[in-house]
Amino acid sequence: MAKRLRSFAFAIFFYGLSVPIVLGAPVAALFGARILRPYCMAWARFGVWSARHIAGIRIHVDGQRAAGPALYAAKHQAMLETMALAVMLDAPAIVMKRELAQIPVWGWAAQRYGVIVVDRAANAKALRQMMREARDATGEGRSVLIFPEGTRVAPGETPPLRSGFAGLYRALSLTVVPVALDSGRLWPRRGPKRGGIVTFRFGAPVPPGLPRAEAEDAVHRGINALES
Repeated sequence: MAKRLRSFAFAIFFYGLSVPIVLGAPVAALFGARILRPYCMAWARFGVWSARHIAGIRIHVDGQRAAGPALYAAKHQAMLETMALAVMLDAPAIVMKRELAQIPVWGWAAQRYGVIVVDRAANAKALRQMMREARDATGEGRSVLIFPEGTRVAPGETPPLRSGFAGLYRALSLTVVPVALDSGRLWPRRGPKRGGIVTFRFGAPVPPGLPRAEAEDAVHRGINALES
């Protein structure tokens, strides 16, 4: 019962305050990325704070982040990592499905923030646009964050990487840092959240220029390092 009450309190507090914050994002976007990115990072910090102090979900970090811009490939099990990694990586350019970028008003604001739009059925022109967006981000000194399995998965699931990862890896020639995490244990897709520690493990860097199969194998193993 206490777990359900705590989870309910988190939902009321976090989602209740997030609604006006998210609705304010398009207004911040009118002033450009210089204003919008700090605005978004404030919301992300608010989410991490709420998870810790209301839901009792704490974060433990293992391993080292890259010294400069890198391509971070992360596991995706819960909403928590979308906020926590945005904070840890200092407002990275996040790879986003085109369906999300097409949401009226919000999608426009997301593109003003500097996301990288990926289209699973992209033609050559769309792919070139995605690569330009990624290079623009790294040119600004920002890292790129991708969830290479393509979607949120339950703990224990290890689907293959989507093809978008290989394209970015080849085009950007950046070191890849795999990020394993286990947020789904405490923040399930359905049911109440429970308190505890979520581990974020930054794995061994994968250098640029490897054959596709070798790079994908190293990243797949790296992001699934916490799967039993």
